Amino acid sequence: MSQSLCQNYVHIIFHINFVNPVKIPSEIERDLYAYLAEICKRHGSNSSMINGVNDHVHILCRLAKDLSIAELIQKLKSNSSRWMKTQNHIDPYLEKFSWQKGYGSFSVSPSNLSKVEQYIAQQKEHHKRYSYKEEYLKFLEKYDVEYNEKYLWE
Repeated sequence: MSQSLCQNYVHIIFHINFVNPVKIPSEIERDLYAYLAEICKRHGSNSSMINGVNDHVHILCRLAKDLSIAELIQKLKSNSSRWMKTQNHIDPYLEKFSWQKGYGSFSVSPSNLSKVEQYIAQQKEHHKRYSYKEEYLKFLEKYDVEYNEKYLWE
């Protein structure tokens, strides 16, 4: 085969730093999501849905064939963290903004893309009933991911 073809969709979730929790102000959520989408696009991993609430984000994207998930997430978190710090005119605490060390990344089959997009779009409604921790633990169970809870919330 002379071509390298790839079609990998991933649902990425990461949370603000639990130790120094600086929340995402609602006034800049849309700008943050647009910035995250631009980072994905710049690295060949176009996003189809980005949303969240004031303490975490969900990103659904098609991973570029020449980029690892860890590389993409490092680029997303480092660049967006730097950008958030420049928004300190909205909230002075944003100078201390950071994301948690870890992340969740879950594969999505093409037949489930619209279902996952809808789930991500409804984050605000979803989190009226469930906390981030409840949501994340459900993902880990659904995908049968082994974990040590001691390190989940760092």
